[in-house]
Parts: sequence; structure tokens; C-alpha cells
Amino acid sequence: MTPRPTPSGSDPKKSAAKAAKSVKKAAEKAAEKAVTKKTAAKKPDPVAEKAPAKKAVAKKAAEQNAVSKAVTKKSAAKTAKTAKKGPAKTKKVATPVPASPPEVLAAIPASPEVPAADRDRLLSGTHHDPHGVLGAHPVPGGVAFRVFRPYARAVTVAAGDVRADLHDDGDGFFTGLLALREVPPYRLLVAYEETVQDTEDPYGFLPALGDLDLHLIGEGRHEQLWTALGAQPMTHQGATGTRFTVWAPNARGVRVAGTFNFWDGSAFAMRSLGSTGIWELFVPGVGEGELYKFEITRPDGSKTLRADPLARRTEVPPSTSSIIHASHHEWGDGEWLARRAEGSPAHEAPFSVYEIHLPSWRPGLTYRQLAEQLPAYVKDLGFTHVELMPVAEHPFGGSWGYQVTGFYAPTARLGTPDDFKYLVDALHQAGIGVLMDWVPAHFPRDDWALAEFDGRTLYEHEDPLRAAHPDWGTLEFDYGRREVRNFLVANAIYWCEEFHIDGLRVDAVASMLYLDYSREPGQWVPNVHGGRENLDAVDFLQEMNATVYRRVPGVVTIAEESTAWDGVTRATHHMGPGGFGGLGFGLKWNMGWMHDSLDYMAHEPVHRKYHHHEMTFSMVYAYSENYVLPISHDEVVHGKRSLVSKMPGDWWQQRANLRAYLAFMWAHPGKQLLFMGQEFAQGAEWSEAHGPDWWLLDTAYGAEADHRGVRDLVRDLNVVYRHTPALWQRDTDPSGFQWIVGDASEDNVFAFLRYDAEGSPLLAVSNLSPVVRPNYRLGAPDDVPAWLESLNTDLAKYGGGDVTNPDIVKPDPQAWHGRPASIQLTLPPLATVWLRPA
Repeated sequence: MTPRPTPSGSDPKKSAAKAAKSVKKAAEKAAEKAVTKKTAAKKPDPVAEKAPAKKAVAKKAAEQNAVSKAVTKKSAAKTAKTAKKGPAKTKKVATPVPASPPEVLAAIPASPEVPAADRDRLLSGTHHDPHGVLGAHPVPGGVAFRVFRPYARAVTVAAGDVRADLHDDGDGFFTGLLALREVPPYRLLVAYEETVQDTEDPYGFLPALGDLDLHLIGEGRHEQLWTALGAQPMTHQGATGTRFTVWAPNARGVRVAGTFNFWDGSAFAMRSLGSTGIWELFVPGVGEGELYKFEITRPDGSKTLRADPLARRTEVPPSTSSIIHASHHEWGDGEWLARRAEGSPAHEAPFSVYEIHLPSWRPGLTYRQLAEQLPAYVKDLGFTHVELMPVAEHPFGGSWGYQVTGFYAPTARLGTPDDFKYLVDALHQAGIGVLMDWVPAHFPRDDWALAEFDGRTLYEHEDPLRAAHPDWGTLEFDYGRREVRNFLVANAIYWCEEFHIDGLRVDAVASMLYLDYSREPGQWVPNVHGGRENLDAVDFLQEMNATVYRRVPGVVTIAEESTAWDGVTRATHHMGPGGFGGLGFGLKWNMGWMHDSLDYMAHEPVHRKYHHHEMTFSMVYAYSENYVLPISHDEVVHGKRSLVSKMPGDWWQQRANLRAYLAFMWAHPGKQLLFMGQEFAQGAEWSEAHGPDWWLLDTAYGAEADHRGVRDLVRDLNVVYRHTPALWQRDTDPSGFQWIVGDASEDNVFAFLRYDAEGSPLLAVSNLSPVVRPNYRLGAPDDVPAWLESLNTDLAKYGGGDVTNPDIVKPDPQAWHGRPASIQLTLPPLATVWLRPA
């Protein structure tokens, strides 16, 4: 292959100019290595010899015909055996001197010249079928060879023991006619100023994409779309190389440019594969690690250089090129996947989540370095899962990954796709599930990515009112277009199948569901029924959920949906009162609980009695969906303050409030999610620039014990939670919850029972006043003979005052709170206590 300059991927014009100037000093030496001394002595310079005399041509043709017949007869068996396999492998070396010198012929320049119309279209990058012109084609009188290689000085066809110099037709076109009966296996020797490239001819190959792939793509039903589109290293017709495919139905022409051709795609025009809008080219000799983009000629004739929408690896931002990638990771999480497939669904299993922004959890760590620290930390804290904020490639780090340009590529900031697989593998082997934020709601307008990809609206909706996202300056996907829906559904499957992701938390679902989301009257158009529902988005979400659950056993999808849409976690085939089937999610974020409970906790205890309902209202709708209780990154940024800083009072009271709140949250029906840094009461807001304040846990810091105490509580919450089925087994079953007292607003006390599938209870009591309440009487079941504390957030080891109930608590027959029996407890201040049957 031609020596490559330092890959830039960012300025193709400069790279091409550099390539044109880079070969000045060793042309003759390289050319002499490419042919024998005898041949070099007999053959004139290919640039100087432009038009041989007619007699010489006729004589040479006669000689050539005789030699060709002999060669054909001699190699007939070999040709028959290898023709189906195609050209042999490209080698990055000059042509070796054969055992016996090859016969060098001058191909007849008559008749195989590239027609003017085809020539113009190839030069302008608007040819839809370059394979029909270039390459080797049987014609009357033999086989016509046509090659388009700008900047080449000469091109020689090597077929068996025959070498034929093609005629230079100008503008990079080389043609010739060989008197052969059929197209033989052949190679091209392309001479540049400093080197000779020995390569297969990209235009000597049949399409490397099958009819079934094209059929499924056309229907919008290719569930493994990443295996058909993008850059796929492969062996095709016996040659190793890379198949490039891209969907660009509005393009007049597509060429592939990269480091392997000095970012000049002129000689690498792709062919259109029928009405599917797919363009394809197999390039032999090109493999992993090469940078590339697609050069698209728009309908108006202008050109745009675009990253591959299905690139599986990218450059590190701000560079934007795609990288040819093939995975070599060997998974070691087979036991995890088997347990996941056979286990209980997420809403009936322990499910506590630690949310992480990977680039800032420990700033500077790579995927592999994170794999050495993160699994151990999360396992020690007892969380069942981690949730990774978006991992897919994005140009602006300040978006935290929520404005995606590389939907099929993990961000290169932390390593390669295989490095990310290594991290997921390590978490699984530590017994930790991996959830990932997924963003199908919108995409940014960068002119090298998806926006007007082939010159017209393609991934975005054609209606400007539907395309522009009003909040984020981005574009919304056209969910009604089958190819776009296929792109997104396959993407969800891709992360689950290729990276073993255990669940997808789908971002901004509400913005997808409503046509009038953040839009004023006149800025949106009702659906066909006159409603505000985005019917295309509903169909897409239903298809995505149904397909993911069918293909990947044990995964869970989670909706970040902030409205009262009916049936977010209902099965897609179950119709609701609104006439819609369920969206099919496994879980939904309970945004109402989060807002209400945080509002309550922000009040001074003396005022909380006026907001008591904010802590109890969630039970009115707790069983309308399968919920997650999220204290996420969104609640601790942009002036909202960290979780402990939201709490009123002095430092002691703030921490006590936080501890009581966390235990109330872990006991409340629903799953738990906590953002990084909140597990040790970080005082500052989160910033992606520096991440959590780990120095708060340094033993040299004076208040280290205060922060470590909160983290110890989180660990114990998870331990007791996982071993207490009453806290998770019947999260979505109303019979799994009973209020003891929900109206003690004057006392700021909440008490309720949780039951497991066998009827065994856990009693949770929260006193959210800063006073000790001794001998506080609570109604109790009369079938539990005694109770014992299993968790108390006021323990001294957590930083509390150590007000406890150390002894077994027995009920007495005094009726209370509508129950035939009652117990008396000492309620510590600003604390939550859990009791289990003794």
C-alpha cells in the first residue's frame, strides 16, 4: 500500500495536497523494483509513451494474442478454480521478481476508453454504478480493463504471468484491451512518483452485501443493522479488506475517503444498490484502525464529508473521523448472563442503582483503569446495578453525552470499544448489572454528522416544526420513517447484544410522546385524530421495547417520563383507557415522588406539618406503573445544590435529614437510584469537570468521619435491603404495603409496613422532627409476637446521636391506629428506623 501520512481525519484537502507532494525522491528506484531489469530495458517510460504507431500496435497485438492464448491454455484450470474466489490478497510491498520474467505487453487502447458521460460523472463524484464502468469487463475482442487512479503515473494489469501496461487517457483514467477469452484473476500495479502499489481492484468484486440484508433494510426490519451498514472488515471473494456501506437515498453519488487514500475519495466511488438507498464498496487491503468518512454529493451538486452513522469506533473528540473496527474481546461473563436470563424480572427483584458519569467518576481514568476500581467500589457499597450516563460518542463533553453523534460507538475519550467491553465484563464478574442511558429523542446539528446527512432531511423530520427540538437546539428523529426507526431499534439491540448491557434508561421520553412538548399554540400540528400524541413515537417505543425484550432475555428498559402518560410500563398488546397499547417499558422513573419528597425535606421541620402530603401523595399512584425512585444527576447540578445541601439546619441536622431521607427512600415501594457523590454527603454540586469530592473521605480531613458515616449507612441500607424481600419483592403489588400512620403531620412521623411474598413484614418509621419521641405508640399487627431493630439511621457509627431501641419490642393488646395491638418505640430525632420480626 502507499505510505500514509500522519492521520488527521480533519482536513482532507491538506492531506491530499500533502500526499501529492510527498513522493519526490525515489521514483525510479521503486519502479525498478517493480519490474525486471530486462523489462525495464525493453519498455519505454509509461508517461513518455503516449501514442504508439499503428504498425507497432498491430504487431504488439498479434504477439499479445499468441502469448495470451498460451497463457489462457496453461492457466485454464487455475482460472476455473480461483475465479469464484476473486483477486488475491493486497500486499504492502513492491511486486517481487518472478522466477521467470513475465511477459510485458502494451494493451490496445482502442474501444475500452471510459465514455465521456461516465468519465464526467466519475470525476464529479455522481456515478451511481462505477462497477459497471471500471474494473475488467468482457467486450468484443477480449477483456477491457478500466482504472481510475488520480495522481498515478502508470497502471499495469498483472494476470498470471502476463503484465499489461494500460493506456493513460488523462485525468487519472487508464484503459486497455487484452485479447483474453474471460476475465482472469488479476491485480493492479499502480505506479506513483515514489512507489508502486500492488493491490486488488476494488471494482473487480461483486456486492459484499446480501439480498436478504437489502430486503430487511428496505422493510425497516434489520434487527442487526450494524452487521450490514458501516465499515466491516471481512474476507470477500478470497480477498481481505473492508466493506463500506451507507444509507444515503438522496445522494447523487457517494465516495469513501480516509487515511488509506490520503483523504481523496476520487478513486473510491461507491455503487448504489437499488431502491434501498444503500451505497456499497469493498476495498481490498484496507483494515482495522484506518480512519474514514463518506464524501456525499448532495442533490444540488455540492459535497459534504460525513462521519459514518454506524461507525463502531471514532476518533477522540474534537476530531470527528470514523475508525474501522473489529472486536477481539473475549467475554468472561457467561455465568452472569445465564443468571440474568433465568432470574426474576427487575420489578420483582432487588434493584438499587448507583448512577455514574464515567469521565468524571475518577477523572483521567480509562475504561480499563475504571475496571480496576469501579466494580470493587460498587460491590462494597452493595448496589445491584450501575447506571452509566450516556456512553455513545458525543462532540461536547459539557452535554454529559446527551447530544449523541456516534450512536454505535462508545466514546473514544476513555478508550476503544473493546476497552469498554472489558469494563462491562469486569462489572458483571463482580456481580453488578450495567444499565446505560440511551438517547433516541434527538441529535445535534453538527454538519459532519446526521443533520441533513445526504443533503436533505433524512434522520430528522421533514416538517421543520417537527424537526427542531425547542429546548436543546437539536433535531428530533423522524420516527415515522421506517429506516430511521430501524436505525434506532437496532441501536438499542446493539448495545444489549454486542456490549452485554443489562438495561437501557431511555432519556427524555416525554419530549418524544407529545407533539406540543415545549411548543406554543401554532408551533405544532395535531395528529390525525386531532390529539397531541406523537403516534409515530408511540409506535417506535413499542417496537423498540418489544424487540429488545424478545431478543435479549433478562434485560430491562426504563423510561425517564415525567408526565402521567397511561401505560408506560404496561405490555404493548394491552390496551388502556386512552386507546393506546402500553409502551412496554419495564420500569419508569417516578419524577413526582422525587420532586415532592425533596420539596418536603427542604422545609424546616417546624414547617413540614404543612407539607405532610408531599411525602404521602406518592402512594396514591405508586402502583400505576413499575417505578424507580431517582435521585439523579439532574437534581444536584445547575444551582439545585447537592443532596445534603438541600437539607435545612446545621451540619449535624443536614446529615441527619439526609440519612433519614435515604432510609425512607429505600423502604418506599419502588427501586432506588442514587447519583455518585451523594453516597458520602458531598456538599458541593456535581461538575463534570472534576467529579466527586473524594478528598472528603481522606482520613487527614477533619470531617472525614461525617462523610464516611453516611457512606457506611448507604452500604448497610443496601445490605439489609438485599436480604429483606419485603422491601423489593412486591414493589408493584398494592398488597405489599400498608400504612400504620400516614397523617401524623403534627409529629412529622410516617410509619408503614412492607410485606414479602410469604407475608413476612418489615416496619419502617420515620421521625422527621429534630426531637426525640420516647414511648411513641404505633399500631401493629397482632400476629407478630416481637420486633427487633434491623436499621437505625441515628447510630453513632453513621454520625447520629445513638438513640436506639436495643431490646426486643413486644406488642401489647392496646388498640391503636385502627389495629388491635400496638407497640411503643423511642423515635430518634431526624431519623428512620426499620424493624423486623424478632
